[in-house]
Amino acid sequence: MIKVGKALVEATDQMEKEKGIPKDAIMRLICDAMLTAYKKHLKEKNVLNIVAAVDEINGEVGVFRVKEVVEQVEDEHIQMSLEEAQEIDPNAEVGDEIQVDVTPSDFGRIAAQAAKQVITQRLREAERSLILEEFTSKKGTLVTGIVRRVEPRHAIVNIGKTDAILPKKEQIPREYYRINDRLRVYVLDVRETSKLPQVILSQIHPRIVQELFELEVPEIEDGIIEIKSIAREAGFRTKIAVASTDPNVDPVGACIGPRGGRIQTIVNELKNEKIDIIRYTDNPVEYITNALSPARIVSVQILDPDNRVAVVIVPDDQLSLAIGREGQNVRLAHRLTGWKIDIKSLSQYEKMEQEDQDYEEYVESQESEETAEQED
Repeated sequence: MIKVGKALVEATDQMEKEKGIPKDAIMRLICDAMLTAYKKHLKEKNVLNIVAAVDEINGEVGVFRVKEVVEQVEDEHIQMSLEEAQEIDPNAEVGDEIQVDVTPSDFGRIAAQAAKQVITQRLREAERSLILEEFTSKKGTLVTGIVRRVEPRHAIVNIGKTDAILPKKEQIPREYYRINDRLRVYVLDVRETSKLPQVILSQIHPRIVQELFELEVPEIEDGIIEIKSIAREAGFRTKIAVASTDPNVDPVGACIGPRGGRIQTIVNELKNEKIDIIRYTDNPVEYITNALSPARIVSVQILDPDNRVAVVIVPDDQLSLAIGREGQNVRLAHRLTGWKIDIKSLSQYEKMEQEDQDYEEYVESQESEETAEQED
């Protein structure tokens, strides 16, 4: 055997801590690399019963030929006499297997050169397999990461055993990412590549809001409160519809928490993103009314239940609030409920009634007016 010192063992310990690759697996890789070096570079034709071994205590590596102890030797490559065996092991008997050290004197230099590529490749494969296994199981969950690098098209976020990609389109709008920022991110996808698996992250996925509520509201984890739907425009506003399986538990109040403590924790985590907690109901009129909160609603008319179309009448001073800035409130309400919602002020609705028009005629007349204005 060849003395390489305890540096080898220390290196495997460090790799186990940093990469998560078990020490036993690393030792097997080293032995495989030594065998490859022995067979390839020493041009050993007869490689039958050749094994490699690492002595972790003494820091030695070597190559051995396994021979069977026999009374009469017929093949010296795989057999040895009892006398020869007892020179190595005084307790050897016929039928035993003895390992004979066949490590070449210059094997240290040759093995190091030849084994480097094999070890690197095998370690990369082992690391790749571990990352793929771990993060495939974490796909669809929240993890904590640290920003390592910020580039124009994406940010690189370390999430433990690997660096992941946070694409620009999955970043919160107007959010400025800095190196060493700690982020709560959603594992969106895990893609196999020729190198290490590519982990794709998101900070805008609605599931982030759901998991934060599951963490902060015990009633959700216990199954007393159900999250029915979530509509989110990350960085701005989220609407979440909740229902209770226990008539004695108020789902909205439970999500808000005592003195607003639960919801405030979630809002802080989401960098002050506004959150509307909506009471879910099977009644579409009530559900749409709740979804358009905080606007006050005069009435909701279901126009087409099959295609889920409704018109909502609001007081004149509530029209802009119901629609929201750039249509955000009604857009989120549509995503939350699955209903196409058209909002009209009370004066618009009264005008429609005075002209004795049904809703479809009113829409057509409005479109005609808009077309005429564009032509002028």
